[in-house]
Amino acid sequence: MSTKILPEQETTPRTSHGDGDHERFSHYADKHKITESMVTGTPVRALCGKVWVPSRDPKKYPVCPECKEIYEGLPPGGGQGDDKNP
Repeated sequence: MSTKILPEQETTPRTSHGDGDHERFSHYADKHKITESMVTGTPVRALCGKVWVPSRDPKKYPVCPECKEIYEGLPPGGGQGDDKNP
């Protein structure tokens, strides 16, 4: 019996759309998931689809126009967990 070494596989999540523009905006995502992500380092998904680990002050960046458009098109919430924050 012999041991096989498998080739290394990429396991990191795609955290950018590749065009760089998503890095220049603050994004809307569930407030609780953002907090959890900042503690655990687990990536979070924005309304626009961007996946990232929050680490910067979102107030220093303009809001992502795609996130803003999606957020404004959502029906008004009223229950807990409906908070969306950039």
